[in-house]
Amino acid sequence: MPQQHPYGAPPAGYGYPAAVPGAGYGGGPGGSGGTRGGKGMPSWLWAVGGAVVASAVWAGVLAVTGGLSGEPSPDLRGYRYQSDLCRSVSWTPFEDARFKMEDSSTSDSAGENPEPSGHQDPALDSMWCNADLVSEDAGDNDYSSTLVYSKAFLHKKTDPAPEFAARYRSYEQEQSSTDYKVEPVRGIGDEAYLVTREETADSKGSYVVLGIRDGWLTYETTWSSYSSSNTTGRPDSTEVADMLRTSAKETLARMRG
Repeated sequence: MPQQHPYGAPPAGYGYPAAVPGAGYGGGPGGSGGTRGGKGMPSWLWAVGGAVVASAVWAGVLAVTGGLSGEPSPDLRGYRYQSDLCRSVSWTPFEDARFKMEDSSTSDSAGENPEPSGHQDPALDSMWCNADLVSEDAGDNDYSSTLVYSKAFLHKKTDPAPEFAARYRSYEQEQSSTDYKVEPVRGIGDEAYLVTREETADSKGSYVVLGIRDGWLTYETTWSSYSSSNTTGRPDSTEVADMLRTSAKETLARMRG
């Protein structure tokens, strides 16, 4: 009966010489353990060598992917840190709704408008942009204030997914005289939520938050407005939500560019 390949030896065609016939497991003609390729090397040593090579290759893969360190690789989807987030934010939807940047020289707030800031860290890159807008339709005697806050974070050590939804759902549990509505938004990133403060007939302002997660990037933009008059044609919460969605899509595309 023909002898089988030695125990643990790989088949020919994978970088190893074919087994010498008659070199069975546990010994064979010409020495204990059999030989390969006529070099006098025991067949079990060939098997061990193959295992060592495979282990070395696998260790290299783990080292590159972070498997040896126990830390997952961040899924940043091509997003990059922006030293000036305001340059990446799309203001077009607000301009189309007849809003413009308030002149910082006449504004009550000190500093430039819009005002960017940011910080890079091995664990988390943080970016902010605060803007003070004014409606072109506001009357001379109407006091109004519209603030748009945008912030983006590149999470490089911890996946933000498990806690993302809870951050926005917590608005619904907030114990205050103000009610908030939270609803998922489709078509942006992996998940997104829109938070809207309930408005009444006497409301003179609006507050809308859009939060987006795309991989390990999180982006949030907030609209907060107040007007002493409710007859200035200011946008309602539905219109504001549309502006925030359009702006966010364009902004995220620029952050990948």
